[in-house]
Amino acid sequence: MKDFLERSEAARYASWFKALADATRIQIVTLLARSGEPMTVGQIVEAVEVGQSTVSHHLKGLAEVGFVLVERKGASSWYRLNEECVHAFPSAADVVMGRPAPARSASSAARGRPRGEP
Repeated sequence: MKDFLERSEAARYASWFKALADATRIQIVTLLARSGEPMTVGQIVEAVEVGQSTVSHHLKGLAEVGFVLVERKGASSWYRLNEECVHAFPSAADVVMGRPAPARSASSAARGRPRGEP
């Protein structure tokens, strides 16, 4: 194992940690994880009690790093948690802290890599 991370890898991990460095984003990720189903912005706004523009801004940031996926259905956008990123995040924390990353399961590897996953 290298004694340091390459700059590009460090930047990728930093973007993941930054995306979660906000209480509203944590609420949104938790809500989507626990719901198990896609949700609209309106449903998320109702649950986290933050304005629509704020929720939309946070969803955009979460989508940019791949934590949240968006599906357009007619005039509505439905947001769901990207399970691949959820599984990859602990590995990122291990790598940053100098521990070996946990091995990916065969089913996870077969599904492919999400945007932003190492």
